Amino acid sequence: MTKRALAATVLILLTGLLVYFWWRPGTPNQNSPAVTKAAQDAAVADALAHQSTNTTAIIESNFARVQPATDDLNAAAAAASPAPSGPATPTQVAGIPPSIVLENMSRAVRQYGAMFGGNPVGTNPEITSQLGGNNPKHINFIDAAAGMRVNENGELVDPWGTPYFFHQLSGTDMEIHSAGPDKIMWTADDLVTH
Repeated sequence: MTKRALAATVLILLTGLLVYFWWRPGTPNQNSPAVTKAAQDAAVADALAHQSTNTTAIIESNFARVQPATDDLNAAAAAASPAPSGPATPTQVAGIPPSIVLENMSRAVRQYGAMFGGNPVGTNPEITSQLGGNNPKHINFIDAAAGMRVNENGELVDPWGTPYFFHQLSGTDMEIHSAGPDKIMWTADDLVTH
């Protein structure tokens, strides 16, 4: 056999092996969008099934919902879910620990700041309105599934039903205070985050 014939035979065998391993009978094409999407969805579902509820809540809180434009400045705050009636307890917030709810609040403020070049400013109802969609892009940063609740006065409240205190440290840094289980601000059980 000549060198040319030998090279052609080797090339044909390598091409045949490549085709066989790439498109084996009964094996889906790895580049198929449907197979790739299904495999990705299955992998994500499997990963989420083995995560704690705190991790899942944090992941879900990272996705803000877009709200349609409104002419009424307070409509965004009024559209948010009011706190449940009766004495508020941390268990009324979908089983999310109060420290995670506070971190979710902080994350919403940081996301707002990143999108608009600075934190929302004003009183609790004004900040709630801005986070709730009264902003230039009409984006709602308030996620009830992440434990963020708005009371009947249009204020963001902690898991015990007490309005948060927002302390603006700079244009990009804000402390958020929760009164804690005793519902009294500036005591030892307060929760604070930046």
